[in-house]
Amino acid sequence: MAAASAPSAPHTPVLLRPILTAVAPVEGVWLDGTFGAGGYTRGFLDAGAARVIAVDRDPLAFEMAAEWAGDYGDRITMQQGVFSRMDEYAQDLDGVVLDLGVSSMQLDQAERGFSFMKDGPLDMRMSQDGPSAADLVNEAEEEIIANILFQYGEERASRRIAKSIVRAREDAPITTTLELAKLVEGCLPRSKPGQSHPATRSFQALRIAVNNEYGELFQGLMAAERALKPGGKLAVVTFHSVEDRMVKRFLTARAGAGGNANRFAPALEQEAPQFTLKSRKAIGPDAQELDENPRS
Repeated sequence: MAAASAPSAPHTPVLLRPILTAVAPVEGVWLDGTFGAGGYTRGFLDAGAARVIAVDRDPLAFEMAAEWAGDYGDRITMQQGVFSRMDEYAQDLDGVVLDLGVSSMQLDQAERGFSFMKDGPLDMRMSQDGPSAADLVNEAEEEIIANILFQYGEERASRRIAKSIVRAREDAPITTTLELAKLVEGCLPRSKPGQSHPATRSFQALRIAVNNEYGELFQGLMAAERALKPGGKLAVVTFHSVEDRMVKRFLTARAGAGGNANRFAPALEQEAPQFTLKSRKAIGPDAQELDENPRS
């Protein structure tokens, strides 16, 4: 296997500064369930955490961290796996942080197949195991593809795009990211300046389906509840409306403030509330954050 290319620029974690402020004081043992390029792990260690257990399903994430991880000695424990199993990796945690979505590191690597801006194999697997996005678009029934695009990407043109995918694969398999991006782009009106790329929602939906991200998220939230010690803290960074609703409804329900699971998860068990909401309003990027980190 060829060595992965390095990220084109240092990874800047989204909302790191305001989250560190919100969970202060940072101390004890934390678990970073979405290690990626290590931005949150380093941020929490520098802020005072005694140790961070870094979890990622992508083995390449730890290989690329080797050049700096040694600076922290035994304060970092690296665990390849999924954060939905965090309670198997650790108990009595002082805190858990989850930065959801695809990492900038993976987007920068065309060969991983996450980006519609760079040509590469249509892959999108975070763990490099299991069926790829190419397998999905070339083998799934049209209705299944349409449902994935609509439910996971909230793509209004889901049926039109699914039909176009099925027609295209009758001639030849769809194997590259740019091939799929152009196909989706041809199904939608041309985007205006400042709007996101037409393939954004479709790529998001396929990535979520390939990696079972919503199932992983719901199971991960419950695992965090089991792994945290009394008084432990949970911080979750979301990037789009569906996962945002999932997290809000879970935390609202588990704080005893009403709410229930959404259509991507079963009803929450009727147990005594375990969380206390620091605020009912989510933390968003301020002007400084937007200037320093446009990804936010």
